[in-house]
Amino acid sequence: MALGVKKPVLQIVGFQNSGKTTLMTKLIKKTGEHGWTAAALKHHGHGGLPLLLEGQKDSGKYRQAGALATGVEGGGRLQITVAKDNWKLEEIVELYGHFPVDLLLVEGYKQAQYPKIVLIKGEQELDLLDELTHIQAVISWEPLSIKPSAFPVFLLSEEAAYLQWFVYYMKRCLLTD
Repeated sequence: MALGVKKPVLQIVGFQNSGKTTLMTKLIKKTGEHGWTAAALKHHGHGGLPLLLEGQKDSGKYRQAGALATGVEGGGRLQITVAKDNWKLEEIVELYGHFPVDLLLVEGYKQAQYPKIVLIKGEQELDLLDELTHIQAVISWEPLSIKPSAFPVFLLSEEAAYLQWFVYYMKRCLLTD
């Protein structure tokens, strides 16, 4: 946990097409296998607005009329859209802190100050490790020639090993709650 957050936050970061979404999916499934619940947040870092799901339904009409936040609930699913000029990750994490989950997984926001798993394709991306803080683990597509460090380095093909590390990481985080 970091920055006074009540629940663990773990970022999944890396360059485009490094496998972040796939890893997020695997980690979410692993939390469920252990009886934990996870929430996910993805940074839409490609410019422009993400697609809105409500289209021209009532909640979309409310948003177009100027509502800051709109929501719709049905069948146990709550979809909330909140629009403002600029969101800080800390504000979003605070909002997610009200959800009944054990972990917030965040895809992206490389420069944020939360614990991170870094995905890299190989040696050509090692500079990314020098730019980031709070690295907990690295997963690489190919073997790396780096010095032993404070965090484990896994190959992408070592799925059982990095998922086992993740379970251990989660147990440590939840014990400090």
